[in-house]
Amino acid sequence: MSWSFGDFQIDPERFLLSCRNVPVRLEPQVLSLLIFLIRNRDHMVTKDEIVAAVWQGEAVSDASISSRIRSARQAVGDNGEQQTVIRTVHGRGFRFVPEVTTSSTARAASEAPPQVTPDRPGGRPSIAVLPFQQLGMPPGLAILGDAIPHEIIEALSRLRWLAVIARGSTFRLREVATDLDLVSNALAARYILSGVIECPGPNIAVTLELTDSSSREIIWADRLAAPVDGVGDLRSRIVAHLVSALESHIPYNEARIAQMSDPAGLDAWAYYHIGLGHLYRFTAAGNAIAQLCFERAVRADPQLSRAHAGLSFTSFLEAFLRLSPNPASAARNARRHAERALELDSLDPFANFTMGRTFWLSNDPEIAANWLARATTLNPNYAQGFYASAFTAMLMGNAPAAFGALDTSLHLSPLDPLLYGIHGVRAQMLIQQEDDQAAAGWADRAATTSGAHFLIAMIALVANGLAGRHEQAGRWRQKVRRLNANATSEHYFAAFPTREATSRARIAMELRRQGF
Repeated sequence: MSWSFGDFQIDPERFLLSCRNVPVRLEPQVLSLLIFLIRNRDHMVTKDEIVAAVWQGEAVSDASISSRIRSARQAVGDNGEQQTVIRTVHGRGFRFVPEVTTSSTARAASEAPPQVTPDRPGGRPSIAVLPFQQLGMPPGLAILGDAIPHEIIEALSRLRWLAVIARGSTFRLREVATDLDLVSNALAARYILSGVIECPGPNIAVTLELTDSSSREIIWADRLAAPVDGVGDLRSRIVAHLVSALESHIPYNEARIAQMSDPAGLDAWAYYHIGLGHLYRFTAAGNAIAQLCFERAVRADPQLSRAHAGLSFTSFLEAFLRLSPNPASAARNARRHAERALELDSLDPFANFTMGRTFWLSNDPEIAANWLARATTLNPNYAQGFYASAFTAMLMGNAPAAFGALDTSLHLSPLDPLLYGIHGVRAQMLIQQEDDQAAAGWADRAATTSGAHFLIAMIALVANGLAGRHEQAGRWRQKVRRLNANATSEHYFAAFPTREATSRARIAMELRRQGF
């Protein structure tokens, strides 16, 4: 799905704003703000709603909100006087004004074909990280133009699904790094990561661009900055932020291209990436399609560890969300596929992640914790690994470990497809601590996040009921029934088999009071 207004188009799934088909570079928060305003264009939104959606409820000043509004207006050719796109409702909030046309992101048959070379290579995606261009860098900091890309190469090399061109090859192209045609032909890399590092005054800033070398399309860009004396922290932030971004943007782009290709020509990796796209919808239909794609990937390449891990993930969801009439069988399949994935590649963080989660299903959180710790050791920037570790710590009642891992996960991937789960685990942990008011706030946020399933709505129901917010609890009760008419307290405790007896009794009593 994409939205069009005037000369502009926004694709929320690709997280991209374009003007006359030319990508517009924006800070992520500014683009998130635009997407939120368009989603809610039928009514005015308050500052509090914007903070909850864009800043995930963190404390933020009015000046910061005004700055993002101003940047959003500039991006779409608006200003504070005309307000033809974003209108300020004084003292109340903001509203998106233009008429918006909604269309599918799939290309119509009459459209020009995508600019993808007919011999685009199959197999594992590859990336070349180029030395950064330097603007106004003092001699003492010039080394950063090479040091940061080197650190990025080391970090990306931990990603088993991505082939990384060695520094010895990419850095030889320093003098022609701006010529993407030459770089692409010389390195045969499917993706090119380039950057500009500059030092304007007391600050140092790095601008990153990820380009599809076949279409020359920029599929992701961002800019990070810090004071010069904070360059060490900036280097680590760049690496963590980048790895997390590539974990989502490259697989999405690979799936998009595969879906536009001849199905007869798809290889195992193409099927795998299409499967991921459907997997993260967290619906019965999406899970079934994902499973079919992973099975086709296994047939195409029985040695592809990630395809087996994908099958473990779909089986896990069948058991966890009760999508299967036989959850016990689904749990066994989740373990079996994870074991096969590990046999093929024991160092893949995703395979270790899927194995760890199977032990949630057998109520063995201590064993799960060991596998998940291994996943995040193999990839220290693995946001979903930290989320799963937080879930495991919540099951064992270890609040400091749960909150710490949740903070890390959210920092690494603020727009993660499992964001509803990140907030939901925090709410569940707060319920166990009997901080019901805080739990209700986080549970509401979790249950209103895209992808939230009926179990997340049940957390919101419980949290609001325990907090005495009975009207809100009633709304969540209705939502649970809409999502799963057969939901029971057994489903809740099967999904969240926490150890602490007192909180389990409180939750059970509230669920009974609500008719579950």
